[in-house]
Amino acid sequence: MEIGIVGLGRMGSNMARRLARGGARVVAWDADRARCADLAGEPGVECANGLADLAVLLAGERVILLMLPAGEPTQGAIDQLLSLLSNSDTVVDGGNSYYKDSMSRALELSQRGLRFVDAGVSGGIHGLANGYCLMLGGTPKAIEQFEPFARILAPGPETGWLHCGPSGAGHFAKMIHNGIEYGMMQAFGEGFALLAGRKEFDIDLGRLAETWRHGSVVRSWLLDLTTEVLAEDENLAAIAPVVADSGEGRWTALESIEQGTPAPVITMALMSRFSSQGKSDFSRKLLAMMRAKFGGHAVKRV
Repeated sequence: MEIGIVGLGRMGSNMARRLARGGARVVAWDADRARCADLAGEPGVECANGLADLAVLLAGERVILLMLPAGEPTQGAIDQLLSLLSNSDTVVDGGNSYYKDSMSRALELSQRGLRFVDAGVSGGIHGLANGYCLMLGGTPKAIEQFEPFARILAPGPETGWLHCGPSGAGHFAKMIHNGIEYGMMQAFGEGFALLAGRKEFDIDLGRLAETWRHGSVVRSWLLDLTTEVLAEDENLAAIAPVVADSGEGRWTALESIEQGTPAPVITMALMSRFSSQGKSDFSRKLLAMMRAKFGGHAVKRV
């Protein structure tokens, strides 16, 4: 049982390790040779010298897992692989690609006799130890080819992975998953900000978060992580109030508009991230000047 992995960032490298430790032979490659070197001592993992070499080192009906950023990096790798793969080989996109792109790629590859799986992956840096949640889209035959590896990557052979539906369904499920994540994170952030704002109660936020982890209806892995953060530094004085967005929150908000299905919590969480990136600064300056014009209110100068 062997698999190729292209892309050895934090997720890809740990997935290579988990697969190898689960009994698979892994042939891995990354354009950054230092990442390949980091896996050199991992039993069961062999580093290729390029995509062509990776394709040669795999035998039979090959399965190649792409763990690359969405967009051009993923498309570029697929374009290169098209001339290297044979009929019935399977390409698995484990990145956060837009589900409509995955539908198009599945069609293109099928026309060339290749199989395609869009794999939404959740688990982050803890996936090596705890397993990854996998949301898979593709034909039954394509999923059959990837299933042995999904069983190793998931928290359990029968748990934590699902064939969600046809091509695009896996990345669609992951997109909505990440939208929900935005809303949950925003709620925790706002709640603890309110707790911190009532200074006279002098609540130990770390201990309260730890208390909520046991029996509370809001207990979750996100709360576990929040507890760790607050236990280390309750004031977060050295942390800049800037939150990046990966793109999936945007796609989820666009899906809400396209369907006409309300998703106000997810959308507002996304807007809050935009605001943290300084994208509300101009509107806030204009608001301050309007108040000065109609009411003579003072304007704070920088």
